[in-house]
Amino acid sequence: MRTIWMYPMKTTIEISDPLLKQARKVAAREGVTLRTLVERGLSRVVSETKKPVLFKLRQAAFKGKGLQAEFRDASWGAIREAAYEGRGG
Repeated sequence: MRTIWMYPMKTTIEISDPLLKQARKVAAREGVTLRTLVERGLSRVVSETKKPVLFKLRQAAFKGKGLQAEFRDASWGAIREAAYEGRGG
């Protein structure tokens, strides 16, 4: 197993004065640093924008020789009618 060391990186960001004042109030109210508040916000945005897992349809083939002879040249409507025949509707 390989250990990966992660060191904090310092950076500068520009935040509007009104937003910074609000952020400082929230941080003080919650008893956390402004850094913690910014990291939580960034983490939330990153997690919300992760690429969604794509749906993959499982293989659902059946053994056989295709359509029965009576349906080989039938329209989808005729096949659907036959499938629902005797089931109401």
